[in-house]
This record gives sequence, structure tokens and C-alpha cells, in this order.
Amino acid sequence: MADLFADDIPPQPDRDAPRADAPLADRLRPRSLDEIVGQEHLTGAEGAIGRMVAAGRLSSMILWGPPGTGKTSIARLLADAVGMRFVAVSAVFSGVADLKKAFAEAEVAARAGQRTLLFVDEIHRFNRAQQDGFLPYVEKGTVTLVGATTENPSFELNAALLSRAQVLVLDRLDGEALERLLERAEALEGPLPLTPAARDALLASADGDGRFLLNQAETLYAAGLPEPLDPAALGKFLQRRVAVYDKDREGHYNLISALHKALRGSDAQASLYYLARMLTAGEEPLYVLRRLTRFASEDIGLADPQALSQCLAAKDAYDFLGSPEGELAIVQACLYCATAPKSNAAYVAQKAAWKSARETGSLMPPQHILNAPTQLMKDIGYGANYAYDHDADEEFSGADYWPEGMVPQTYYRPVERGFERQVIERIAYWEKLKAKRREG
Repeated sequence: MADLFADDIPPQPDRDAPRADAPLADRLRPRSLDEIVGQEHLTGAEGAIGRMVAAGRLSSMILWGPPGTGKTSIARLLADAVGMRFVAVSAVFSGVADLKKAFAEAEVAARAGQRTLLFVDEIHRFNRAQQDGFLPYVEKGTVTLVGATTENPSFELNAALLSRAQVLVLDRLDGEALERLLERAEALEGPLPLTPAARDALLASADGDGRFLLNQAETLYAAGLPEPLDPAALGKFLQRRVAVYDKDREGHYNLISALHKALRGSDAQASLYYLARMLTAGEEPLYVLRRLTRFASEDIGLADPQALSQCLAAKDAYDFLGSPEGELAIVQACLYCATAPKSNAAYVAQKAAWKSARETGSLMPPQHILNAPTQLMKDIGYGANYAYDHDADEEFSGADYWPEGMVPQTYYRPVERGFERQVIERIAYWEKLKAKRREG
């Protein structure tokens, strides 16, 4: 019946063609894979995507990368390159009903000989059960799944789904790639109203995000500025970009890991940089202080016992002063830890002692060091012949404190750095006296 009204139906526009009033980023969306900037390691002839396109067959994949690096564009262009239906859903806006509909339509298309590329944006936002729902359709080949995520797939996606998809890592856009995007914008809209220095500042503010860069450029075009802006005027006009940093996701763990490694490597400058990255992005200062305090015990220990005190003092100072004044105390603790002599001897000793305790179970301490609060306990030998060290020569008895049948262990091995040099001397002194007692 619909054919009776065919003449009344206006021709449908190309769905992929952006509207004239569409955002600049949409109007500049690449039309072929070779127009994708900054991801040549994937899209080039030797890259995973380039090889799949050359073979004319795609495998399911997860595109993992920062915002604004081309994940959606790559998925759409992949479908075009190998002649597949392109269906897109977003984990933010779609539910089970939308997925069931997409799978049903894909099955119908498959029976007609048409393959379907199902693009799932923000795929990490689907819960585990929803992710499992993809498996039978991926296994049967009903759809070729292309998921996009800004989060580490190892943490956010089911192992079963990951085993059926290739993870491809997109790079943060470098300065050259961002410059190419600006050149395309200027070819369409004209020169940006910026001085050369301000242009460089605009590129730096994008922080590798091409979409953000083009949106900022569009704001500048829309303003109709009479004179080019210098860097100071640009910063005031656009305001400051908030650092991309999710306090409960991978960026959080990457930066604290970088801070810890820089501290361990005694690089005070890099340590201060990563501390600044975290605090300026909104990290909870007390979290950083907890990690510094842990570092003081794990990586410095008795090589400089003051490191732990410095971190606890910084915590007290921050509690007292708050932000931003108290952040200087955190900087002081960070720099103290970075420049302190390092030793993980206490950390290694803890692990070894814990392991030994688990393995030896419930071995009783020797009876001579057990208290005997009752007569029965005295009668069976508790506390018998205990050597009170303060009554011994040099206040050292050299007694055996290990459980009967257990070979004495050496868990703590101080290093020849910092205060632990003195600790080595002290331990050697006690061992010399112990040997003397045995000989006597």
C-alpha cells in the first residue's frame, strides 16, 4: 500500500552527510580511513585495521583510547570499507530491548546475505550480564562487534567477551595530528583569530582530544572576534580546560603508579609533576597522603625513619590548614620521600615473616618465655629458667626465642644506606654477643 503514496514521499537525504548547521567536528568527520589522523599504527597498510580491510573481512574488536581520538569514525568507516551494514547503539542510552532489536534485524539481514557491524559506544557501561548477551551473536557471526571504550578493557569487560574480540589501542592525538585537524577547520571556515603563540596554546589545551579542539575552534569562529587573541586573552576567553581524570578509574591508578615509581627512583622533579597532576585534577589530598605514608614504610623504611614522621606531619598540617595552604605540606612530604635513601628491607621482611607464620601454623613459643599466671602452668614448665635480659651482662642474655623444632630465620636484611647502616652495626653487635654467650 505504501507504493500508492510514493510520489508524496520526499527523497531521503544521505544519512551520513552532516547538516549545514551541524557542529564543526561533525562536518569535518573523516569520509575514509586514510583521513583518520593520529592512528596510522592501526589504519595504515601494516596496521591491524588496514590488514583486515585489505582482506575484506573484519573480526570483532574493542577500540580503546582517550576521548576524541576517532573511535566512532573508525567504526563507521570500517563498515563502509568492507560493505557491511552499520548499526550503532550507545550503552548510555540503549537497553536490552534495543540490543534484542539490533540482533533480530542482524539475523534477518544475515539470511539475505548482508553482514552487520554492530558498533557499541561506551561498551564498558553495560553490566556483566548485558555483556554476556553479546556472546552467542558474536560466536554465530550474526554481528561483528566493534566496541568503543575509554576505560581499560581488562577491568571493565568480561573475560569471555575479551577472548572473542581483538583489543586495539588508539593513541592520544599528538601535536602533528591536532595541527592537521586545525588546518582542515581553517580550510572550511577560514583562519582562526589567534596569534601564533595563542594557536600553540590552543593545541596544548586540547590535551590530545581532537573533538575538544574542534569545539574550541568553533567557539572562536562563532564569536566573530575583531582582532587575533594572544595566549592570555585566549585563556580568559575559553576558560581553563579541566584535566581528564576519573578518580575511580584507570587514570587515577596510572598517575598514582607513576608517582610511586618516580619516588622510588629518587626523581624529585618527576614526583612533584605527578603529584601536581593528581591534585590539580581534583584528587582527594588525603588519598595522596595515604599513598605517601605507605611509600615511606615500603620503600624507605629504616633507611630514614623520619620519612614516616614527615608524611604523618603533612597529614596533620593538611587537616589543620586545608586547601590550598595545606597542599604545601604534601609537597614537602613528597620531596622528602623522593630525596630520602631507599630501602625495602622492612617490606621484604614483612612478606617473609608472614609467609613463615602461615607455613608454621600454631607452633608454640618455647616454654621459658611464656608467662605462668597459675601454679599448674608453673608446674609444667612455663617460664622456667627465663633469662631476664636486664640482669645479664651488657643487658643481653642471647636466649633462643624461636619455637622448638623451628630453625631460626633471617627476615630483615638492612641495606648499607642511610640510617640502616647503623641498624646493621646494631644487629652485628647483638650477633657477636650471642656467639660469645654460646662459647661461654
